[in-house]
Amino acid sequence: MTTITARNTPPLESGDRLTRDEFEHRYQGAPEITKAELVEGVVFVASPVRANRHGNPHAIIMAWLGTYWMATPGVGFYDNATVRLDEENEPQPDALLRLEPAVGGNSWISEDDYIEGSPELIVEIAASSASYDLNDKLNVYQRNGVQEYLVWQIYENKLDWFILEKGRYVALNLDEQGIMRSQVFPGLWLSVEALRGKDGATLNTVLQQGLQTAEHQQFVQRLGQQKPIK
Repeated sequence: MTTITARNTPPLESGDRLTRDEFEHRYQGAPEITKAELVEGVVFVASPVRANRHGNPHAIIMAWLGTYWMATPGVGFYDNATVRLDEENEPQPDALLRLEPAVGGNSWISEDDYIEGSPELIVEIAASSASYDLNDKLNVYQRNGVQEYLVWQIYENKLDWFILEKGRYVALNLDEQGIMRSQVFPGLWLSVEALRGKDGATLNTVLQQGLQTAEHQQFVQRLGQQKPIK
């Protein structure tokens, strides 16, 4: 990606309709902007992050995913990393997990250090069900083959975890203990009530149970056949 000086670059503003190349051009020329996304050819520039509406829920999700990552060598774990999905879509998800192509992953790291292709799991913190995370973004992730998509709606304090089946998202159901279990990342278990209640101890206890399963150990062994993700 070529470095662009700010004086030669038009401002990047929400609502702009741009190609991916022009979006990246303007984003590079606006170093004061820390999060902007291109969704269906339309620019969305993030507002300042509020503490309890986004910052704290985001930290909880990162702690949960980070614990899984530490116990699962070979899984890629990213915070607010730009993803080049297609020519009209370049989101910057709140969090994601990915696998290398050598073990069946659908994304890779480009020469200029961006994720290209579709990560296996994307997580977004959404204000409400009216958010574009559950509308335009959901359709984009589904169309591009993101295997699992988790959205935490903060106002409703509701969690939706979608899995891709035959090209369409369907809801991942709770088991009898109120736990959701990833279909792509064995051992990634989530207590929905603990997350909604921001109960870190229970959240970790349930995840640790998942990490002790034979399925997780077999997954780690399979990932051990590849080079570690950086």
